[in-house]
Amino acid sequence: MEAELTALAASGATAFVGLMATEAWNQVRGRVARFLAGGEDREDSEAVDAELEESRAALLAARRSGDEDGAADVTAEWRIRLRRALRDNPEAARELRELLDELAPHQPAAPTVTVNNSTNGGTYYSPVIQGHDISGLTFNGGGAVSSRPEPGAG
Repeated sequence: MEAELTALAASGATAFVGLMATEAWNQVRGRVARFLAGGEDREDSEAVDAELEESRAALLAARRSGDEDGAADVTAEWRIRLRRALRDNPEAARELRELLDELAPHQPAAPTVTVNNSTNGGTYYSPVIQGHDISGLTFNGGGAVSSRPEPGAG
């Protein structure tokens, strides 16, 4: 059960922080604050709302400056907070799942990437790779040199 609550806390933190960077945040912020405050207590909800806004400012500043660690820290803080809240009150898991379902339509969509390549003419004797976000590849060309004639040679 602990692993399930930890995964739910991670999903919640990712969703909340993901929404912070969107226009939808203004629509869902109050609902998130009420959930995190543990109910309808206006004073607690306002305090959590202020914390959420501080986190949002930190997140946006980190993203503007390219500080991915800073952005990840904001998510980690809310993941820890949610995990503690769920550990202290396991009944809140149902409410968090319902909130995540409610927020799903507001989640930013994954970016769509379109790649168009064309190769015309010539002879190619090496690998061709097409993809998105490829890193860490190594090609070793330790084979025999081809004795194929060049096009047009006679």
